Amino acid sequence: MKTAIMLQFIPVLVLMILFFVMMFGIGFILNMLMKTTWFPCFLFVIVILPVVVYSLWDRGQMSFWTHVGSFQLVDYLTGVAGLIGAYLSGWTIKTLRIKGFRMF
Repeated sequence: MKTAIMLQFIPVLVLMILFFVMMFGIGFILNMLMKTTWFPCFLFVIVILPVVVYSLWDRGQMSFWTHVGSFQLVDYLTGVAGLIGAYLSGWTIKTLRIKGFRMF
């Protein structure tokens, strides 16, 4: 039984790592190009998450709030991992600027 639970958690862990790395990389590149610090966090929360939630919503079958309530723990863990990646990209750029790296 315990092995079955661990085998179900491995894809979730891989998905979380992928979203973390993807948002960190995209955020780092956006921070370098736009010379901002926290833009990727705002972009993730204000644009990406609502677009994903809205695009998955089957408008004919359920109300919006029922749809939002139907998300599972895996969905929330993936979103939080992406948000942490976006946040850490801003923190990394800020730290590099403080340490004197002018190209960031």
